[in-house]
Amino acid sequence: MGRTLGLDHGDTRIGLALSDPTGVIARPFKTLVWKNLSRFTAEIKAIIEEWEITQLVVGLPVNMSGEETAQTEKVKKFITLLESFNLPVFTIDERLSSISAQKALVRQEVKTGHNKAAVDSTAAAIFLQQFLDMGNR
Repeated sequence: MGRTLGLDHGDTRIGLALSDPTGVIARPFKTLVWKNLSRFTAEIKAIIEEWEITQLVVGLPVNMSGEETAQTEKVKKFITLLESFNLPVFTIDERLSSISAQKALVRQEVKTGHNKAAVDSTAAAIFLQQFLDMGNR
């Protein structure tokens, strides 16, 4: 079995999370800084090959009433880019994942104010775990 890669798209950073090979457990992986398209594409391609990624999960930002926002449109364009990797791309509601990530890191005594990369990758792990828990392996 291959792994699932979760991606939390932001304007500056993209938080990444990985599943284990059996698709049961998600964990924060790393955070990429969005610099340019070619560098991002190369980094994701290398991660897909090295970690034997078989599917991608992207957190879809919507407001609290479930309506799309300006950020939703940015993420939809990002998804179009990800589809060029010829892997299945799924979306999952990411509402409150960043808040949950901050709370989880605070419980672990990680300072979140200056460690936004940890928040991003942890948020990706939270919604990736939700995706896996729904039986999407």
